[in-house]
Amino acid sequence: MAAAHLRAEDLRDERVDHRFKGLPVDAEGLTVGELAAQRRDLFTGGFTTPVLALSAEALEHNLALLETYAERHGLAFAPHGKTSMAPQLFDRQVAHGAWGITAAVPHQARVYRTFGVRRIFLANELVDAAALRWVATELERDPDFRFICYVDSVRGVELMDRALEGCARPVDVVVELGAGDGARTGARTEADCDAVADAVAATSTLRLVGVAGYEGEVPDATPGAVRAWLLRLTAIAVAFDKAGRFAAAPDEIVVSAGGSAWFDTVAEVFAELPPLSRPVLKLLRSGAYVSHDDGQYRDLTPFNRVPEEGALKPAFRLWSQVVSRPTPEQAFVNAGKRDAAYDLHLPEAQVVRSARDGSFRPADGITVSRLSDQHAWLDTAAGARLEVGDWVGMGLSHPCTSFDKWQLIPVVEADGTVVDFVRTFF
Repeated sequence: MAAAHLRAEDLRDERVDHRFKGLPVDAEGLTVGELAAQRRDLFTGGFTTPVLALSAEALEHNLALLETYAERHGLAFAPHGKTSMAPQLFDRQVAHGAWGITAAVPHQARVYRTFGVRRIFLANELVDAAALRWVATELERDPDFRFICYVDSVRGVELMDRALEGCARPVDVVVELGAGDGARTGARTEADCDAVADAVAATSTLRLVGVAGYEGEVPDATPGAVRAWLLRLTAIAVAFDKAGRFAAAPDEIVVSAGGSAWFDTVAEVFAELPPLSRPVLKLLRSGAYVSHDDGQYRDLTPFNRVPEEGALKPAFRLWSQVVSRPTPEQAFVNAGKRDAAYDLHLPEAQVVRSARDGSFRPADGITVSRLSDQHAWLDTAAGARLEVGDWVGMGLSHPCTSFDKWQLIPVVEADGTVVDFVRTFF
């Protein structure tokens, strides 16, 4: 019998308290749902700085855009949940056509299952015996649960087989092709992939259902280099099928790739895949799209290359307050490394809200030059208008290290009305 699951909407019953940064002090004791129903203004409703906000309009736009893109290109979609670790967003992604949700580690998969995710693609070789036994238990409890993970070594297959001995259902696996010398995980050569597939075939605990990899790790990636690697991946799928290696697969063959930087090339190459012995699940795994950003993915998104397909919108804005203006060339706001992603780019000052009259103006002449734990250092050019008490709205780079600093994030409409909250589980 399938175990009972929490629902994402149950998170609205959680009580607001000291655990959650930036929320109104006078909201203590309210449920999240009660606070959302009050539709407070982010700037005048008691929220304290720093506070991270998600644009309601941008979130919905991005969810709809990737749904349309996947449908247009005949792709299934399992967005990487590590980006947000937010069950409410998982529900919305599934409602917008996602096949399932991708995970990287067992903890993430456990969060997904707690909130009822029915299909999980784990994009790593899973050799932790305790985690594998948990997977086996979930598969036995729930006949409708689908789980797929990478294998990339004979040794990994041996460890998985040992941990899964006696399990009721085999675990579905895909052979991971590495992205090249010096890249990350994955079998490096076609011969290595053959050896891993042979090892899987020798077990009763694993079932080979496809091939996969991550093109974002192709060294010195260019469209040509990424395309060449993807052609290797699809050629392995064709060769495995011809050799009968997918004979135990249930009703489809899985071919999966696709981060957030090259999914246009993935779509092109997957469209060229010849018919195989059974239907092919062409599974895209991009995750950063849900919030997009004002840095890494603004620069790398495939929509820059195919603007006719649409454009993602950055959903994050980190609001901080000027707490010091010691010189005309310098100011400090109260958001730093504990609040903003900084592993790829510094935050970008975008807009200022005046403490005097609540008006908004572009953050002209204001640049974030450095972060301390709880401060951002702002360089202010001659004529830049900024004074103590002003709020500075900053765009962020790299969604994966933005979500993980906030447990409860206000979702804000364009006029500043807070309409919902997103709970994260990192």
